Amino acid sequence: MRIRNHLVSQFFPELDAYYGHRESENLAIVKWCLNPPGIATMDFERFFQLVTTRTMGGNQQTRLRSIQEVARNSVGCQITASVSFEAKMLVEHLIRVREMLEEINARIAAMCREIPGYHSLLSIPGFGPVVTAEVMTALGNPHRFTSSKQVLKLAGLDLSASRSGKSSANAEAKISKKGKAPLRYVLYQSALIATTRNKDFIEYFSKLITGRERERGIKTKMRVKVAAKMLVIAWTIWKNEEVFQGKYLLQQ
Repeated sequence: MRIRNHLVSQFFPELDAYYGHRESENLAIVKWCLNPPGIATMDFERFFQLVTTRTMGGNQQTRLRSIQEVARNSVGCQITASVSFEAKMLVEHLIRVREMLEEINARIAAMCREIPGYHSLLSIPGFGPVVTAEVMTALGNPHRFTSSKQVLKLAGLDLSASRSGKSSANAEAKISKKGKAPLRYVLYQSALIATTRNKDFIEYFSKLITGRERERGIKTKMRVKVAAKMLVIAWTIWKNEEVFQGKYLLQQ
């Protein structure tokens, strides 16, 4: 975020319009030539060689030529040697961190593959190696729980009435949030992915919000409900040594 919100926005703001595509090229521009006047006067072939490692067709060249063109009239601040150094260091640091994360994730996946039940949880839509590892770490031994209520309480996804001066009859049910926050977070992210990409979860989610589309925040609330459902499913199929099936979404 510091690269885009600090360096790009201040010294080459026009580049931001192109930032959603070909991130590696954008980072190379920041690292090697975050200087619009320099880009504008640079030979295109030289610019191309600096910011890319392989040719990917006409669209790539059109995009880079467009970036070079907007650099001619950039309103960015004048760059200094210290800014160029900072840009290079930030990009290199970001790349190193990502490489370390890839290595860590690979090690997590390798360790988890040795644990019984890993492939069962991995079969749940939206569950990748990191989410699966988080869920397995939190649950520990699935057989230590005797009910889904205990599992939901562990994650703070169990319901508690929010009164706020209301009578018992009018109290609004909300999740307690007293459990493991990191577990809730990864489950919500999984629910977000599953309810937009998996057929079974899309249908289930659609039924939850049908007739309530205009309610404020209803999609977020229902995705929290989906997250809770996913945790119970994970516990169930791990305990029973099964894999995910759409029928689990129909079970209470």
